[in-house]
Amino acid sequence: MNVWILAAGRGSRLNQLTEERPKCLVELMGRPLPDWQLESLRAGGAARIGMVVGYHRDLIDRPEIEFIENPRWPETNMVYSLCCAEAAFGESPFLVSYSDILYPPETAANLIACDADIAITYDRQWESLWRTRMEDPLADAETFRCDENNIVTEIGGQPETIAEIQGQFMGLLRFTGAGWKRVRKVIEGLPPEEVDTLQMTTLLAKLITAGHEVTGVPVDGRWVEVDSEQDIACYEAALTGQNVGAWHHDWRS
Repeated sequence: MNVWILAAGRGSRLNQLTEERPKCLVELMGRPLPDWQLESLRAGGAARIGMVVGYHRDLIDRPEIEFIENPRWPETNMVYSLCCAEAAFGESPFLVSYSDILYPPETAANLIACDADIAITYDRQWESLWRTRMEDPLADAETFRCDENNIVTEIGGQPETIAEIQGQFMGLLRFTGAGWKRVRKVIEGLPPEEVDTLQMTTLLAKLITAGHEVTGVPVDGRWVEVDSEQDIACYEAALTGQNVGAWHHDWRS
């Protein structure tokens, strides 16, 4: 299974940690984020791994990874970065991963094993992690609903209550060749300026509105998102036993 990691942006919410290096080189427990991610992806069944890069591309030196550059990284978003790698997709299924999420090998393996044309992982126990990271879990959460067959029916809206959220999208996706063709059809129907700033959950919502199935692969915790200095401090405190009571789950176990 081929995997593309989206790592073009700076990650401005990490403040001084990304002033002189890209977000994907920020360290957690003394290891750069890609070390954790590549370990899980390979153990989960990934073969070829590529990365879409941009900010401080010159500092990322990993000969085992294929790099594709997003030259417009300051003015574009995740979907545009993904499209930069489109020529390398081929017809075989592939995974897409944000560069700032960490998860165990079985999460990648379960998504690889899914036979849907478009699939995403989502965390049913998301609230525990959000409450560990922030005072108000609704401040940075999005609506998410699935039907009884784990087909996503709603994603990416602004929730008013916890009840509107059955889980949270993690930033890990899977596409078959046929699935990507459906994505491409939706993208081609949008103005270029909208594609530039299109967020992944907005794209998924547009796919659902257009009648394309998006399958949810549920997980129950055991992952983290590194979005701020506070996140790193929180996770490191938990992993060193200083804040175990507030910890979501250890993604390494």
